[in-house]
Amino acid sequence: MFNSHLLIPSHVQAQEVSDETVLLDLESEVSFGLDEIGTRVWQLIRESGDPQAIFDTILSEYEVSAEQLESDLDALYEKLLQAGLVVRGDE
Repeated sequence: MFNSHLLIPSHVQAQEVSDETVLLDLESEVSFGLDEIGTRVWQLIRESGDPQAIFDTILSEYEVSAEQLESDLDALYEKLLQAGLVVRGDE
């Protein structure tokens, strides 16, 4: 499981539209779309950035197995990190 806190750089903006969110890196002009669950994860990254707390919250709010959720969250975090839309808190 991903264990580094996640931080949102100041140059990343988010715009929620209905149940979706569009992320924009103002420096690189990279954009990224999030669905309803991705939007909820983004909200939790903003609130705490704690992967364990995010995992626990999503597991309690949605019908998903722990194994599937862990895999999905790790994949999302890696995509966000590679796009520069989040950074590890320990960097």
